[in-house]
Amino acid sequence: MRNSGSGLDLSILPRVINVNGTMTSLGASIMVPEAIAALQEIAPRFVPMHRLQREASQLIAELTGAEAGFVTASAAAGLSLAIAATMTGLNPGRAEQLPDTTGMKNRVAIQLGHMCHYGAAVDQSIRLAGAVPVPVGQSTQALDHQLEHALAGGDVAAALYVVSHHVVEYGQIPLDRFVAIAHAHGVPVIVDGASEYDLRRFLQLGADVAIYSGHKFLGGPTSGIVAGRRDLVRAAYLQNIGIGRGMKVGKESIWGVMAALNAWKTRDHDGIRAREQAALDLWQNAVAPFPGVTARRNPDPTGNPLDRLRLDIDARVLGASALAIVRAMATLEIPVILRDHEVELGWIQLDPCNLHPGDAEIVAESLVAVLTRARAGALPEPDVTAHRNGGILAYLNPDLF
Repeated sequence: MRNSGSGLDLSILPRVINVNGTMTSLGASIMVPEAIAALQEIAPRFVPMHRLQREASQLIAELTGAEAGFVTASAAAGLSLAIAATMTGLNPGRAEQLPDTTGMKNRVAIQLGHMCHYGAAVDQSIRLAGAVPVPVGQSTQALDHQLEHALAGGDVAAALYVVSHHVVEYGQIPLDRFVAIAHAHGVPVIVDGASEYDLRRFLQLGADVAIYSGHKFLGGPTSGIVAGRRDLVRAAYLQNIGIGRGMKVGKESIWGVMAALNAWKTRDHDGIRAREQAALDLWQNAVAPFPGVTARRNPDPTGNPLDRLRLDIDARVLGASALAIVRAMATLEIPVILRDHEVELGWIQLDPCNLHPGDAEIVAESLVAVLTRARAGALPEPDVTAHRNGGILAYLNPDLF
């Protein structure tokens, strides 16, 4: 069916049910109606962009407790801009000089367990600014003295703390302690909280800058939010005359994020949580009759007010592996994309935070159909190597362009 408004045929793109989460590869999240209306409202207009960002700053400050803030192209862009800010300050010449950091402090301390990959390597956002990542500790253990040692040389511009389900969940320096050590050395702390629900906690714990996605839990257009100390926010915004030019954001995204922030104030958070729990109940009941499938609730590891349904798959009993279930669900007439980050460990998750009305029921029916096929020995086992490398292979697919 052709969309009469856009003149484009939306049917060329398959309908997808997302129970993976707020993943960029799937378009992140469902945009809230207020943000959609805001895009349409501002798109035909010319606006003074500095004035628009000033208005955004006031709203960001209200919601986050920051002194100031601005909107940029993405959370990853915000991370590079914030790191650049700690190196250049409000010196336009230095901002234009980047990524050449000659004459500047240019090292960024980050716990090795936080050097994750979220579609790209987090340390690449550091290097894009011209800075040098300084790993602290080992992947499963970072200790106070290791951070102290990394900060002792006097050439560290910033310390980066990543809050994400992608990072190591144990053995890391907690944020409040990380902040205390960094501040004792005069080093500002930047928190990458792109996928986080709580807009105030990181600054309350002492972070100097917190970075959020505007298009994940907020439900705005693709964008990033930089919030924090006024001097660092101003210096990060200054990077738009340099490395930030390639990360610029349009008036539509700024206005759309502002609408999403406004909507956040009155969002029925309890009602959303109740609907998510109902979906989890439905799915848990749907898989209960299948031997070899054990279902349990998994709280979000970073403290977001969200539970997921974890399915442990005993392939010997069920007749198919967790990966076979993932692939079968993804190739249905209406593809259902499961959360497969730990699939090699034999378990998958279902995330209920991006459902349209009726989606939960389709997911339940699809699970029953696929698990029934698995029990009958009718599911092929996928190529594990191809799946593990799937993110890169998608970009290298000769049929893409």
